[in-house]
Amino acid sequence: MIGRRHLWRGAVVAGIGAALLVAPTGGTPREMLAGPVPARLVAVIDGDTIRVRARIWLDQEVETAIRLHGIDAPELNGACALERILAAEARDFMAARAGTAELALSDIVHDKFGGRVVARVRTSTGIDLAAALLAAGLARAYAGGARPSWCAQAAE
Repeated sequence: MIGRRHLWRGAVVAGIGAALLVAPTGGTPREMLAGPVPARLVAVIDGDTIRVRARIWLDQEVETAIRLHGIDAPELNGACALERILAAEARDFMAARAGTAELALSDIVHDKFGGRVVARVRTSTGIDLAAALLAAGLARAYAGGARPSWCAQAAE
């Protein structure tokens, strides 16, 4: 009987350890799909969010909103004229890069607000859309938390 109890206790400890390996900060397990998942653009919502139709299985597609991983772009309804101008430029930049290209989604996770996912997005020519926006000065690196104001640039 002691042998079974020891085995059961070992299995519980191993299960908890495995859960901790996949749990993000905050302790809740977070499911991730590594990809690549082929997709095509349906619409550009703004500089860091697009709507795609992704092929998830043979003859199976799903339409979803994707927020680009690791960046923050200005908002179209921003607090100042500079932010709104930059937001329109970021949206147009995204449309030009992603518009007709086949896309590949990777490192796909649920967005913290629900209703969309966060993913890395590359075009069929290898362009990482987030990196392209960063290089063009139309987005900033973002790892969560409070975001600095785009309007602060206008005041400087």
